[in-house]
Amino acid sequence: MSQQKKYYIIAGEASGDLHGGNLIHAVKQQDPDADIRCWGGDKMQAAGGILVKHYRDLAFMGFIEVVRNLGTILKNLKFCKQDILAFKPDVLVLIDYPGFNLRIAQWAKEQQIKVVYYISPQVWAWKENRVKMMKQCIDEMIVILPFEKAYFKEKWNWDVTYVGHPLIEEIARKRVVGSDLVITDAAGNKNNKPVIALLPGSRKQEIEKKLPVMLEVSKAFPGYQFAVAQAPSLDSSFYHTYTRQYPNVSIVNNRTYDLLMQSKAALVTSGTATLETALFGVPEVVCYKGSEISYQIARRVISIKYISLVNLIMDKEVVKELIQKEMNVNNLTMELNKLLNNEATQRQISEDYIQLQNILNAGGNASAKAAEIIIASAS
Repeated sequence: MSQQKKYYIIAGEASGDLHGGNLIHAVKQQDPDADIRCWGGDKMQAAGGILVKHYRDLAFMGFIEVVRNLGTILKNLKFCKQDILAFKPDVLVLIDYPGFNLRIAQWAKEQQIKVVYYISPQVWAWKENRVKMMKQCIDEMIVILPFEKAYFKEKWNWDVTYVGHPLIEEIARKRVVGSDLVITDAAGNKNNKPVIALLPGSRKQEIEKKLPVMLEVSKAFPGYQFAVAQAPSLDSSFYHTYTRQYPNVSIVNNRTYDLLMQSKAALVTSGTATLETALFGVPEVVCYKGSEISYQIARRVISIKYISLVNLIMDKEVVKELIQKEMNVNNLTMELNKLLNNEATQRQISEDYIQLQNILNAGGNASAKAAEIIIASAS
């Protein structure tokens, strides 16, 4: 009888938990006896992983925030290494989250543990010098953005595997199921107005910076119901502090996809959410605002034209990006007005979104393909 295979998977934020959950599900389908231990969240646990640490205890963003929480990060690293050694996995699977995961990858290589990296760190944007080290300590790199395969091959002579984007299958599944979400107004009555989604991010630090600006925009659109997507790791009371003085704003807890399926437009924090919003066909404005020091440092080291995945994949400005000082109430109001009332803008976005979907569809079922590679690596 063949021995049970052991997989140790590490994701450090909400999007990693989503992709990790789908990955665990796919691994279990192909290897039903798989023993999976993981860092992640509710989705990875629900798919059958034994959850060691939740991402809500790991998510620190920005240069200043990382420095402030260095003690916690170092403790987590030490605990993680001890836990991996005790578990003795056949393969270690790292999902994005590079600040933490690349340190673990280097250490794992020294321990002669096989390393598969699923969803590459965005080294094409910044910290390109990491690639040399990554090549040395990662046995298999699996990428989900179409331009990454050529980037690693042409610039670094590294053969990586493109499996398509896992959001394609995730959103296709959701579309089949549909949405039964009942959005209410601030008084708790069923809403009858068209909906605008506010996606201010999943971490406290980013929400505190962006949500107050997004909420002010609601005053210019009294004929719409604005709905804030609440991150699963945060309490409603945290959001109510900001929303209570806005009569046409409500909160939707942990049902972002349902919310997007009912929305006319969205204001979205940069990150995976920009791509999710586009794949649901919702016109969006992409927002970014960080601490001034973090922003100034990032501006000097990041070498890409765009911050949203939609624009990066399409290599043009499909959706408007408002960054730092440009993310203000006037600009957001003006851009949202275009999305809601300008037919030429609406038509162009719709055409670009179809093209984006076609580009990302080329890979096939990303989670199943990634699971196949990971299972082979565990042998």
